[in-house]
Amino acid sequence: MLTYVARRLLALPLILLAVTFLIVLVMQLIPPEQRAAAYAVNLEQLSRVPEIIRANHLDGSVFVQYGLWLKEAVVGNLGFSRTSGLPVLETLRSYFPATLELALFALVPLVALGVWLGGHAAVHRNRAPDTVIRVFAVLGYSIPSFVLGVWLLVIFYGALGVLPGNGNQSNDISLQLATDPMRRYTHLLTIDALLNGRLSVFWDALLHLVLPVLTLLVVSSAGLIKGTRASMIEALSSDYIRTARAKGVAERQVIGRHARRNALLTVTTLVALSVSGLLQGAVLAETLFGYPGVAGWAARAAAQGDLPGVLGFALLTATVVVLVNLLADLTYTLVDPRVRYT
Repeated sequence: MLTYVARRLLALPLILLAVTFLIVLVMQLIPPEQRAAAYAVNLEQLSRVPEIIRANHLDGSVFVQYGLWLKEAVVGNLGFSRTSGLPVLETLRSYFPATLELALFALVPLVALGVWLGGHAAVHRNRAPDTVIRVFAVLGYSIPSFVLGVWLLVIFYGALGVLPGNGNQSNDISLQLATDPMRRYTHLLTIDALLNGRLSVFWDALLHLVLPVLTLLVVSSAGLIKGTRASMIEALSSDYIRTARAKGVAERQVIGRHARRNALLTVTTLVALSVSGLLQGAVLAETLFGYPGVAGWAARAAAQGDLPGVLGFALLTATVVVLVNLLADLTYTLVDPRVRYT
């Protein structure tokens, strides 16, 4: 087991090198003059574009530019983000907790709802519950997340006015925290609010999470529902299920102890993929709802040609995806003791 984990962790630097090099390579498609304009903060600097190109080696080959970035990255300097006005590493530390909080609040109901609905559809295959759940999954696949997000904003923020539509805290709470700050234990607003006994801050932060979480939940749950349904149908069609039923085992035990347990291997993989999907969906959700997370900042960095910012976000997401998939592989041994890694 330890050997397997060590091999996977040793592969992480190679994955990060490949991801970041591809990003630098794609950025090469943008002419140096346009990339240089992103370095200018005023009209005077715009008149010195050739100097900016030479100073930042924007006219060099992709290997030259990547080599210069990598030389600094290995010592912990990921560069300066013009989008945030801060070093990239400090920007990631500042924005990541909000995205992590959003992902956690979306992941728990995503797994619970996706697995339950998929299993329920399989148990009631070709009946009314199965049809309703499959329609819901198809709608989740079909509706673009930004369209769903706009609908939710129009209904719950614009028309009904029952939910906030921007940021992660209201102006009143921001003023309250500015005058009476709370101690930050985790840097997750909801958890820190509870730990400080600030229920008004917790409730306000929770309300701001509803719309982005609901957007991510509807769109991301479709794949998990369909995958769980297919895995459960396969399990329910197996010989050991027919044998259990022939022995008179209660249907609840057949489904819960035998079919669902054997379907969990596939479900674990789908959950790991859902985490990657949440990170991708967070880019749009944070942009649409003005949520102050790292994904929204990365979207702005990409739009402004902020290469250090884009590379920093790529390092973060690639690391998270690799670690989540490693965790999923290790979970297989808990779900099925027959699985062994060497």
